[in-house]
Parts: sequence; C-alpha cells; structure tokens
Amino acid sequence: MPRLESLEDLRALRTELQEEMTTRRETEAVITVGMGTCGIAAGARETMQAVLKALEERDIEANVKTVGCIGMCADEPLVDIKQGDEPRITYGNLTADKVPHLIEEHLIKGNVVEDWVLGRLREE
Repeated sequence: MPRLESLEDLRALRTELQEEMTTRRETEAVITVGMGTCGIAAGARETMQAVLKALEERDIEANVKTVGCIGMCADEPLVDIKQGDEPRITYGNLTADKVPHLIEEHLIKGNVVEDWVLGRLREE
C-alpha cells in the first residue's frame, strides 16, 4: 500500500477501494453447496471437492461456501450459483461428475444449465 502523505491521499485511496469493492460485488460469483447430512449422504462432499478443483483448474475466483440442509433432500446434492446481479440459480442432483460441465457453461459461458435447475431467486 502506498504511503499516505495527506488527507487528500486518504480520500483518493478510499474512493479507489470503494470502486473496487463495488465492482467485486457486482461481478463475483458465489457458489453455495448444501452440506446437511442429507446432502453429504447424496455426495455433496465429493461435489464440493469437484467445484473447488474445477475452479482451480480454470483459475476462476469465486466465493465458495457451505450451508446446512437447504430443504430439498430428494434433490441433493444442491448447489446455488449467484453471479453479479443475475438471479441465484439452484441446481439439483448435482453430482461431482456434472460439476465441470456446470462450471464451463454457467461461470465461463454464462449459460444456465436448464435441465438441472430447480429454482431461481432474484434478490430485491
């Protein structure tokens, strides 16, 4: 970080960082994997590992997090993807072998994989 010499330097740095945070918030992908006992039993742990591996192989930055039971146990493993200001997409029955295709289509090409979608949620 540059050495701040004046109050004006501090203001300029603040503005620059606010712009970076806004850009990151608007473009960052958030991937959520349901890791309740039902999800783990259905293969969510392997799905999570496949997500991390696919992101690393493609050098994609995303905020990957886990949650407990999402509530649709019959459709586990469940994975949500929220990218920028697009609606949050919930994918069901997302086994580890499907992850590379999902990452390629959804995160790289911007195409929702309709056959695997369980729901969409637009934040207001």
